[in-house]
Amino acid sequence: MTTWNLEGMKTHLFICNGSSCMKKEGEEITQAIRDEIQQLALDKEIHTTRTRCNGRCKDACVVIAYPQGNWYRVPTTAHARALVQDLHHVSLQQEHVFALREGVLQRTTQTTAIKGIDKVKEG
Repeated sequence: MTTWNLEGMKTHLFICNGSSCMKKEGEEITQAIRDEIQQLALDKEIHTTRTRCNGRCKDACVVIAYPQGNWYRVPTTAHARALVQDLHHVSLQQEHVFALREGVLQRTTQTTAIKGIDKVKEG
């Protein structure tokens, strides 16, 4: 296993490669993100890691950006490439599911993602 030098990284993308995301072009989205990073020469700024389930299966494919803390719904390779471009330009025009605001993940107003179910049941 390789150990990468992450000094200078601005963003770490966790790309869901769980079964639901893989059924919805997860592999192609992963490769599109990595290709766009390479095309824009952002290898020293954006690191990627494949994950298993990120827990938002109906929003497949889900990509999480840290340290920003934003969760993205990335349904196509075109969205994947736009996400990398947005992160590079810090414009974040890309529709995201949740954004970190004041230390708390909150749904964004522009999201078309489902609300989901509560993780902890009341009562």
